[in-house]
Amino acid sequence: MLEEQLLNPDLHDRAGFSCGIPELDDYLRRFAAQHRRKGVSTVYVLVDSGKQSLILGFYTLSAAQVDAAELSDADRKKLPRYPVPCFRMGRLACRTDQRGYGLGKLLIGCAVERCLQARNQVAAFALIVDAKNSEAKAFYEHYGFRSCADAAMTLYLPLGRN
Repeated sequence: MLEEQLLNPDLHDRAGFSCGIPELDDYLRRFAAQHRRKGVSTVYVLVDSGKQSLILGFYTLSAAQVDAAELSDADRKKLPRYPVPCFRMGRLACRTDQRGYGLGKLLIGCAVERCLQARNQVAAFALIVDAKNSEAKAFYEHYGFRSCADAAMTLYLPLGRN
């Protein structure tokens, strides 16, 4: 059974994780625990409950904002003319040997659910991501993310109650 857990450096094998993108692998190995401790981002890992040390995928969340002018006309009409609060999914990655099993979709779902829960306590309009390449951009667009006006590789997903 798959479980989403907060990164625990004493339990989760960060060194054994490989997604095929050196920057993401390096982030998980070298900076994820540090960023969590410093309050820069919160890191969630996806594991199998039978082998919790094996990281199948991970994502990060942090606070963010976006200038309302970057949003679509339809979204912008409903918002104030100053930066609006958001959540940022800074990184998302799945193990290379687990591609094709829907783990990316599952991780996005976990992140959105977590943002919706947090939104009950702290206001936020959308979940923002920065796509690293056109393949990543297409992946996010498939799940409803929209491009920002002046930064096509920055995408957002409105979190409802508009």
